[in-house]
Amino acid sequence: MAINSRRGSYRNFFQRPTSAYVLIVTSTALLTGLGIVMVLSSSSVKAFETTGSTYSIFFKQLAFIFLGGAALYLAIHLKRTIWEKISRVALIVGAIALVLPQAPGIGRNINGNRSWIGIGSFTLQPSELAKLVLVLWCAHMLRRYDERGYGRNSIEILKMIAPAPLIFLGLVMVGKDLGSAMIIMGIVFAMLFISGLETWAMVTTSLLGLSGVAFFVFTSQNRLERFDAVLHPFAPGVYKLAGWQTAHSIMGLASGGFFGVGLGASRQKWANLSEANTDFIFSVIGEELGLLGTLIVLILYAALIYGIFRTALHTKDLFYKYACAGIGAWIMLQVAVNIGSDIGLLPVVGVTLPFISYGGSSILADFIAIGFVLSVIRRDPEVRAALSAHRRSKAE
Repeated sequence: MAINSRRGSYRNFFQRPTSAYVLIVTSTALLTGLGIVMVLSSSSVKAFETTGSTYSIFFKQLAFIFLGGAALYLAIHLKRTIWEKISRVALIVGAIALVLPQAPGIGRNINGNRSWIGIGSFTLQPSELAKLVLVLWCAHMLRRYDERGYGRNSIEILKMIAPAPLIFLGLVMVGKDLGSAMIIMGIVFAMLFISGLETWAMVTTSLLGLSGVAFFVFTSQNRLERFDAVLHPFAPGVYKLAGWQTAHSIMGLASGGFFGVGLGASRQKWANLSEANTDFIFSVIGEELGLLGTLIVLILYAALIYGIFRTALHTKDLFYKYACAGIGAWIMLQVAVNIGSDIGLLPVVGVTLPFISYGGSSILADFIAIGFVLSVIRRDPEVRAALSAHRRSKAE
């Protein structure tokens, strides 16, 4: 009886109009909270070496989260007309943002990629915000195509969508940021799939994208070495070079066991993982919090992505539908690429773990994206009524 009762309560929860809202808010808050703790733990060694304080990176992350929270609040309350205006100029805004890292004086070269802009100690990666504006632009164009009522003409759809991703990919690859380029291609592919593009067009688009990735990999010795590190991270000729990060990431995950070695007790963050607070933070989670900690992270991401796609399925507004689906695909791809790199299934391409990794650019972009999805949910009359009733019951 108790089991049947629990099943009924779960079923009732997922049938409520506010279920997606609760899932997204709760999972985002928990992932962000875990991220704050893990940034403090994973960055302490690096922070002390560079600034003399173990808390310097942690306090920066706190500032980014407060700024991101303000951006999220603003995004939730933006009117639909403003989002549509942004989507119309998104191609121009995104292109200008991606050009800035190549500008003398403000462009920064970090880890071999010239994809950052900086003023003093403050740096920003425009490609993170470019992912969001690309989603909005593609959603705007797909909505325009659907409203014309021409049916599924794949050639016409590709003609409308192609300019933005091609421009963005070109500008991103000028800065040698293959990781962001892969995420951009994945977002566009997912949105084209959701739009109902014909199979032949999807296959052709996929082959062209894979050919582009292969070209950039085979024309760069550094990228070839990273792929070799995936296949043989512990090989004598690879381990001390390109395989070092991948090998020590796997060591960290393997040494964590089920419950981990304890919060703050990671050994790999001591100079073995140079990007322990960004690219390899999932490895530190696995080492310190064990398999249990990594499973909790995966469950929270699953809940978040489910809530976003549920929102996309339930909204009747085509612009919102495509944009929410694009945001869901973006977060899912970024999680998959980051974790795939940490467990040795994919080469290291410098992609952050949403809401958890250190970085102001990614936090801002992620929070604005979630604010957009929550604004879509709150516009639903049933959700608005349920939230108002909940506020009244709390006040009483």
